[in-house]
Amino acid sequence: MKIKKSFTNSLDSCTLGTNLGDSHKTFRMNIESVAVFCGSKTGNNPLFVQHTAELGKLISMLKLKLVYGGGKKGLMGIIADSVLKGEGKVMGVIPKMLIEREQQHEGLTELAIVPDMHTRKRTMYEMSDAAIILPGGFGTMDELFEMLTWNQLKIHDKKIYILNSAGYYNSLIQYLHMADREGFLHEPLEERILFCSTPIEIFNRIS
Repeated sequence: MKIKKSFTNSLDSCTLGTNLGDSHKTFRMNIESVAVFCGSKTGNNPLFVQHTAELGKLISMLKLKLVYGGGKKGLMGIIADSVLKGEGKVMGVIPKMLIEREQQHEGLTELAIVPDMHTRKRTMYEMSDAAIILPGGFGTMDELFEMLTWNQLKIHDKKIYILNSAGYYNSLIQYLHMADREGFLHEPLEERILFCSTPIEIFNRIS
């Protein structure tokens, strides 16, 4: 049973690249851990790196546990390092085949080495209470759509938050709304996935 937590936002003492509004906002969440899916590269826009680091800072400040892909390259490494810098807990989940390619992070709180990609996705999702999608490539899209499918089939029931940094996911959002309008989804899109422009917006809307 999850215990409902109340966190006071003291982000006014932090240096973040966004207007935080009310610095005394209280976050009320039924979550203890979040899975973050993102690229093993940093991408070309500096905002991807900035938002990833800010998200990691928020996760550590709110005393949440990060569950992620276990690598130290790209946005994956940045999110882990940012949480660890704030003395937060980080669990990595990495398949054997990707230990060298994604360069296994050596400084994590926990590391699970799993046999394949499917087990990685399932483990990350089962070990978390919500999922956050950052910019990424084919692997990140595979993870997102498998989670959406699991939710649709009632295998899981967890909210998914997309961080649309610099409009990276604008085309994806258009496609998802098209699928909704054309009657291919089994429930309203907003019941399963929320789109956010900044890290702080995620935690203003998370539940």
